Amino acid sequence: MRRITCLKALMLASALLGVTPAAAEIRIIQSPGGQVGPFLDLFEKVRESGERVVIDGPCLSACTLVLSIVPGERICVTKRAVLGFHAARSVDRRGRFYAEPEASVAVLAAYPGPVRDWISRRGGLSSRLLLLKGRDLAAIYPRCR
Repeated sequence: MRRITCLKALMLASALLGVTPAAAEIRIIQSPGGQVGPFLDLFEKVRESGERVVIDGPCLSACTLVLSIVPGERICVTKRAVLGFHAARSVDRRGRFYAEPEASVAVLAAYPGPVRDWISRRGGLSSRLLLLKGRDLAAIYPRCR
């Protein structure tokens, strides 16, 4: 009898959990970046979905475009979060990199003000990777709960 009662309770609990809407989120665990186009498409879809973005590890290069596309109130960071910024660049067929100064200006302008200010205080976007993490990052984006 006790076993049947526990089984019924478990079935009821799973039925309730099945109909309770879960808070949807996208978790960035590790992204080295890459071509800008796919990131823009992905983050546009995330913005439209209303999902929250949890940055829980390195989000470098094109991954940081999430800050420009998804509303800041839907982004949170963990202690493992690291954002990495550099100037825009193109790669030719031989694998050589070329600076894209106009694109760098556009990307910097698209970042939220506190991120732009942080980058500017460190000399701006260049070929050198700037890493925003720890207290500096937590001062701009809330810690995830």
